[in-house]
Amino acid sequence: MASSIQRSSALNPTAPKRKIRVIVVDDSAIVRRILVEELSRDPEIEVVDTAADPYIGRDKIVQHKPDVITLDVEMPRMDGITFLKKLMHYYPLPVIVVSSLTPKGGEMAVEALQAGAVDVMCKPGSAYSVGDMSIALIDKIKAAALVKVQKRVAQPAAGPAAPRLSMTRSTNKIIAIGCSTGGTEALSVVLSAMPANAPGTVVVQHMPEKFTTSFAQRLNELSAMEVREAKDGDSVTPGLALIAPGNYHMLLRRSGARYYVNVKSGPLVSRHRPSVDVLFKSVAQYAGRNAVGVIMTGMGRDGAEGILLMKQNGALNIAQDEATSVVFGMPKEAIQRNAIDRILPLNDIARNILALAQE
Repeated sequence: MASSIQRSSALNPTAPKRKIRVIVVDDSAIVRRILVEELSRDPEIEVVDTAADPYIGRDKIVQHKPDVITLDVEMPRMDGITFLKKLMHYYPLPVIVVSSLTPKGGEMAVEALQAGAVDVMCKPGSAYSVGDMSIALIDKIKAAALVKVQKRVAQPAAGPAAPRLSMTRSTNKIIAIGCSTGGTEALSVVLSAMPANAPGTVVVQHMPEKFTTSFAQRLNELSAMEVREAKDGDSVTPGLALIAPGNYHMLLRRSGARYYVNVKSGPLVSRHRPSVDVLFKSVAQYAGRNAVGVIMTGMGRDGAEGILLMKQNGALNIAQDEATSVVFGMPKEAIQRNAIDRILPLNDIARNILALAQE
């Protein structure tokens, strides 16, 4: 499954920096006001307009030609998913879904990612304080502005895009994967290609609380492996992939021959919770040379220090290449630290995970 989103070309460093133009689409006047106030505090962002529903949003987008829009999913007249699909077909541009924490909201947000949204986050007051929300949303907008969204055509509701690979042995191996912007699609490609007896896998995808439940369920439907949101104390066993729950760090632990995870709260690490660095550093400590690390598309440097520590402790590591990354931030940081053994396009990652796990 080729990614429908590709990273934009590098900007000319000598050109004057233009503000990122944003439109906020949300039926709540309070949410619109909060988002405008918070985003306007950043000197690199300009909120050019707001819209109370998708019909108004459509006209504002045509008028202002924004770089990024934020979009609620539960709105009157037309739901956000329907609007997003139309937008991706007729006027593709980076979209960040800002949704509530209800189970329905989480399911719709995951559906929005599959429909072409770049990222998702919670509305203020549902999981974030306003301050935390603004920091997270500003980071996501700056990442989204680097993304060139291509026109989407309707996809058949088929199974995984890549054939599932065979695996002859998986004893005592751990696969650790970290990703952020664009990672939901990248994880779908990688996990759907893994066999039912693949090594135990632990994953950090930057995503808000509650949304990871729906995301794990969707991945489970696509994969031969069992995929589920991690709970504290879960064993890491062959054929199982555990997704770190939003707003909680996940760490690998070992007791004798048994690997398990701790899921706990704590401060932001590398600006994130869950943090890829937290997971990777624990994998370095408890799995060492029995691990394969994978760092994929995402903005920033979360995971770079951790995957270097994994390398120093004997792990073999993979980074997604620039051409197939939505944002080539996290992989680039890891590559620059000489922490990576193989730099690969997205569709080659799964087979190389299995090859390295057998070395």
